[in-house]
Amino acid sequence: MQYNTRRTSRGLTLADPQPHDDRYTPAAAMRASGQPATASGSYTAPEVNAGRWVSAVIAKPDVSVPASTRVEVDVRGRGVNGGWTEWRTTVPGEIAALPEPVSKLQARVTLTAAADGGTPVVSGLELQSAAAPAESASAAATAYGPVRLFATREGLVGHTTANGHVIRSRDHFVALPSRRMLASNGGNEYQVKVCYQGRCETAPVWDVGPWNTRDDYWNPSSVRETFRDLPQGRPEAQAAYQNGYNNGKDEFGRTVANPAGIDLADGTFWDGLGMTNNDWVDVTFNPGSSGGNVTVTAWAQANVRSCARTTCTIVSQVYANQTYPAVCWTVGERVTAEGITNDRWVKLPLVAGGYGYVSGIYLVGDQTGGVTTRCA
Repeated sequence: MQYNTRRTSRGLTLADPQPHDDRYTPAAAMRASGQPATASGSYTAPEVNAGRWVSAVIAKPDVSVPASTRVEVDVRGRGVNGGWTEWRTTVPGEIAALPEPVSKLQARVTLTAAADGGTPVVSGLELQSAAAPAESASAAATAYGPVRLFATREGLVGHTTANGHVIRSRDHFVALPSRRMLASNGGNEYQVKVCYQGRCETAPVWDVGPWNTRDDYWNPSSVRETFRDLPQGRPEAQAAYQNGYNNGKDEFGRTVANPAGIDLADGTFWDGLGMTNNDWVDVTFNPGSSGGNVTVTAWAQANVRSCARTTCTIVSQVYANQTYPAVCWTVGERVTAEGITNDRWVKLPLVAGGYGYVSGIYLVGDQTGGVTTRCA
């Protein structure tokens, strides 16, 4: 999937380096705050099989970045239930922790031009698996809410959204002020359920806004991208408007004129919810998400076997400091390591399908590595 990008002999670059007042770029916001507007574009690469459970990645883009231009790489993955995690922005060469262990990876590259029209070029991108830093905090894209939010009507028919969708009359989608839950054009990877006076609609997230572009307020403060001193569920714009937070400004320095934390496309606003004016609504993020995935971390390399005994077939391995999704624990063969004996084995889903068992002796924490559910 791509928006305003094209391939050249040098690599991926912007198709049109001139800024437009579409919701995809903060061009309108930048002009309103007195900053020079710039053009942006994005390309989402095909997903790739990691071949193992991956809890963190290192992105190594090969780029040409002239003065005042920018290239940003976001990564997401498919978790144990097959759904996408939220996007996470990477810093080239540094470890980026994912919200949960994943078996497949996908990268999204965003390019931003300079005010004078200069454009960056991406000629390659390498993703390497890595062990998540011990101090890193993460949270899977599980269901959250409902939370009370002020909703505004987006309108802007004919403009282009953050994922490249051209807004149509009476469209059905929403905008959130962060790219972490931005779905693909026409996609439903990320959704919210919005309710108003007894009427509800579940709609995809196809745009970024209102006010901010890096305010994933639905996440716990420990993993929120910005404004981490605000409690979970409180948009920065609401805090700025009601309490003077950030001197009453948004991330672009504009004075916040309403407490909006979500924008609604016209069809969702008028037809789905029957709204006639901007108002407070109840929003649930990722409705239907099973969430609550349990994970374990290995302290040493160990075999994963087809049953809870050391004589069973080796079907996979776990590696030191790597995190893996887990299902439940069972009693099996007693295993001794580092002077400790343990008969608990933990059931793990395999990347290739099916399940395997690892002795709890090789997992960080208690006898079961923190897994509380016993296998039936």
